[in-house]
Amino acid sequence: MKILVLSDVESKYYWDFFSKDKFEGIDIIVSCGDLNSEYLSFLVTLTNLPVIYVCGNHDYKYEEKPPEGCFCIEDEIFEYKGVRFLGLGGSMLYDGRGIQFTEKEMKSRVRKMRRKIRKAGGFDVLVTHAPAFGINDGTDLPHRGFEAFRELLDTYSPKLFVHGHVHLNYGFKYPREDMYNDTKVVNAYERYIIEI
Repeated sequence: MKILVLSDVESKYYWDFFSKDKFEGIDIIVSCGDLNSEYLSFLVTLTNLPVIYVCGNHDYKYEEKPPEGCFCIEDEIFEYKGVRFLGLGGSMLYDGRGIQFTEKEMKSRVRKMRRKIRKAGGFDVLVTHAPAFGINDGTDLPHRGFEAFRELLDTYSPKLFVHGHVHLNYGFKYPREDMYNDTKVVNAYERYIIEI
C-alpha cells in the first residue's frame, strides 16, 4: 500500500500546483494534524482518494468546520484494504490552548482503545500528531512525545508509526524516517510518501 502522509504545513506542491499525476499509485492520504480543513477537503475532492486524519494541537477549528469528505480516526481503528490505522491526535499539554493532553489523559485514551485493538486483532499503522517520548521528539514540553505512544509500539509492534508536530524546519536534527524495534517511524511534516 502506498500512503501519502501530511502534517503541519499545507504543501504548495499539491495546493498551488495541483496535478492528478502527483497522486499516481497513492492508495490513501493520512493527515497527522495541524492542516487547514479546506486543504484536506480540496485533496479528497480532487484526488478521489480516501483521506483520514487525526487532530493536531491547533485543529480546534475542526469542531466548527471539519474537513468535508474526510474520515476522522480519533480514538478509532479505521481499516482500508486490509490495513488497520489507529488514530490519536493532540499534543502534550503546554499552554492549555487547543487540543492538548497530559500524559495521564493520553494513557487513559490508550486504555480505552485496548478493547477496539483486541477486536481488530491489533493495528498496522499508528497515526498521531505528537511523537512518542524519546523517539525523535523535542526536549521542550510543547514538542515532547507521549510515553503512551511508546507503550503502544512496545506492546503491539505496528509496521508503521506516523506523526507530525515536530517540524523538520525547526532545526531539530531528527531523521524523516527512523526505526524503533520493528516499527518504521515517519515524521509526516508537510508531505511524504511511504509504502508498506
